Amino acid sequence: MKKDIAFLPVEGIQVVVARKLNELNQYDWQVFLINQNQQPIENVFVTSRGYGEKNGEEQKTATLRHYFVSLQPGQHEVIETIMPDVFHLNNEYWVSYFIGSQIYDKKFIFVPDSITESHLVNVPALGLEGILHV
Repeated sequence: MKKDIAFLPVEGIQVVVARKLNELNQYDWQVFLINQNQQPIENVFVTSRGYGEKNGEEQKTATLRHYFVSLQPGQHEVIETIMPDVFHLNNEYWVSYFIGSQIYDKKFIFVPDSITESHLVNVPALGLEGILHV
């Protein structure tokens, strides 16, 4: 039963929406998962979806599922490319992973219009500018 599973607080995991210039001198936006822990995380599942409203009408994106066998300490992986067309939505990344036999689980939600140039910070682990969610 779910109530019998101990879910410890997630620490050392970051989700970042970062941008980088492409060969056309335009920005491509990608979502990254960064492991800042001192140990690897394994069997990493990430579910992503967008939901919200625009002009009073409900909008939602498809739900996507991503899997990574492991992320070593300090390693990062691209979860997905994200289009500016969905920045007005709640963009949710539900991350589940194991350290040893312990499961960890957390939702990272970028609220509507939080993915903007005014919120960009330097993300040293990526060498890019991005919006950091911890």
